[in-house]
Amino acid sequence: MGEKLAILGGPRAIPEGVVKKWPPIDEIDRRMVMDSLEGVDHAFGPNCRAFEQEFADWNGNRFAITTNSGTAALHMAVVACGVGAGDEVIVPAYSWSSSATCILHHNAIPVFVDIAFDTMNIAPERIEAAVTPRTKAILVVHLHGLAVEMEPVLAVAAKHGLKVIEDACQSHGATYRGRKVGTWGDCAAFSFNQNKSLCSGEGGMFVTDDEEMAARARQLWSFGETRTPVESRDYHAYALGWMYRNNDLTAAFGRAQLTKLDGYIAAQRANARRLTECLRDVPGLILPGAPPDCEHTYYNYTIRFDMEALGHAHDAPAFRDRLVQAMQAEGVETGLWQTFILPAMTVFQAKNGYGKGCPWHCPHAAPVDYSLEQYPVARLHTDTHTGMTYPLRAPNGPETAEWMAAGIRKVMENCDQLNG
Repeated sequence: MGEKLAILGGPRAIPEGVVKKWPPIDEIDRRMVMDSLEGVDHAFGPNCRAFEQEFADWNGNRFAITTNSGTAALHMAVVACGVGAGDEVIVPAYSWSSSATCILHHNAIPVFVDIAFDTMNIAPERIEAAVTPRTKAILVVHLHGLAVEMEPVLAVAAKHGLKVIEDACQSHGATYRGRKVGTWGDCAAFSFNQNKSLCSGEGGMFVTDDEEMAARARQLWSFGETRTPVESRDYHAYALGWMYRNNDLTAAFGRAQLTKLDGYIAAQRANARRLTECLRDVPGLILPGAPPDCEHTYYNYTIRFDMEALGHAHDAPAFRDRLVQAMQAEGVETGLWQTFILPAMTVFQAKNGYGKGCPWHCPHAAPVDYSLEQYPVARLHTDTHTGMTYPLRAPNGPETAEWMAAGIRKVMENCDQLNG
């Protein structure tokens, strides 16, 4: 007889309070944030300019523009690449919604491509079949801390004259062939939301090595003007623009956290290695990994359940939910991230972003098919995954990973109790 699961009244596997809060706050954060608070410029101030330069230096980019969100940075990337009304942008079928809605923001059309199950990233070998005469760019997403294998993507882009946008919102510090994400494509976007490996509460960064692209992005970023807030502005809108700027207080927090980012990423990798070691022999699990040319940061440690082996292929989403609820009852801090693939979301199925069918029914657009059977791998992943972030983050160490593994093992070795 196995251990009784906590969800059924048994003892909890993991004590309360094992997982320490994220992000760690120390005197560096307090000093930099208080210096900003006591300063005189709380809009786009000196910390914003310093944050841009420091992040560009850290990641290896010529230009960086700090924004109020990763979503804003993605919209800026779309505009920087010259994408406009009726143009098509190829994007993975599984990601956060902003990876695709940023394309709608400038009246362009997302074209979805299925993912590779092993990496959870866009399948590079499927991209070329999605290229049409209207395709303007490929937007790759380095999901959960794992870089896309970029060379085949760049080969397709070069063949067809396309721009490449990197959505690196979840993958600060991830590398492909020794080079950081955000340095492979024409431009890239990062997020500093609460959950991210670099957290400033909210915020983001647009990066590029191209001066003209930086100028186009900056124009969108500040009301369509051609001069930035640190220059002599004429307050004239020369093109469609938003207000995507960051503020000094948030940038100060981001700068402080950036000084510790390399240590955070090292801790995530060490904790993920320990969790993998502890779970390797647990039945019914498909553990995350990385191709040989990629170094994972494990922003999110995503497990898939082998529903064939567990005898639940016929009701995979429902049984997955029971497994996750049982793990949570044991104290495992795991949960569901995206339970819909992107093309299944209402805005894409209805093809009605702005009303009256726009942008899909606008005169510059061509018909696009979002039938869901085109994305079987993304759908399988969505139905069988669970993921965790905070337990593998500093200041948590390998011992926290061991506690999480104990809770997961208990559920998986007694999951027959969840049948019926």
